[in-house]
Amino acid sequence: MEKITQDAGRKSLGEFAPDFAHYNDDVLFGENWNNQDIDLKTRCMITVVALMASGVTDSSLKYHLENAKAHGVTKKEISAVVTHVGFYAGWPKAWAVFNMAKEVWAEESAESAKAAHENSMIFPIGAPNDGFQQYFSGKSYLAPISKEQVGIFNVTFEPSCRNNWHIHHAAKGGGQILICVAGRGYYQEWGKEAVEMKPGDCINIPAGVKHWHGAAKDSWFSHLAIEVPGENGSNEWLEPVADEEYNKLP
Repeated sequence: MEKITQDAGRKSLGEFAPDFAHYNDDVLFGENWNNQDIDLKTRCMITVVALMASGVTDSSLKYHLENAKAHGVTKKEISAVVTHVGFYAGWPKAWAVFNMAKEVWAEESAESAKAAHENSMIFPIGAPNDGFQQYFSGKSYLAPISKEQVGIFNVTFEPSCRNNWHIHHAAKGGGQILICVAGRGYYQEWGKEAVEMKPGDCINIPAGVKHWHGAAKDSWFSHLAIEVPGENGSNEWLEPVADEEYNKLP
């Protein structure tokens, strides 16, 4: 069993209240939390329930929610626990705990959605698209599919992520083809209405056309970006898509 250690008492109250600091660090978290009659995960949930029932919804509750998550309590489990206890300890207390728990388990929710999206397509999501992050609003991922003959990349956008307005330049030929492979997103050319993209949809983008593409607000989105061969090709990155315009999209 993992040994729990704590020094918060001594750090905060070591000089002002050394006895309290000792009881907090050595007895409560030293002896009590390391008692193996109850497994650590269960102990974490019991502590959250006790704090909730007592109406304690300050930073100490957040600490114990984070501790519960760190020791294996899932989003579904904490949701079931807080819902159950809400009937006995009070509905407003349940609301207070849920508002805090949503923040603590937010990353798990995002990772679950990401995993579900990746499982819905045959192409990998790839690595964070850090090399182009400055040209994106939100987080994106890049997976090279082909780097020979014709460049093909699977580009994945988290919900609400989109790239800046940009132009693919070429003296001859060039441009790009987009094929949606998962999720829901948009493509828009300058001066035209945005076009919704769903799996199987294909967009042909000639060289010289100012445009952007990215995910819908409520969906992950992946498309293959196919580089059309051309002479003297280059990309010109421009301004971000305005929030007020993007937020008008369904």
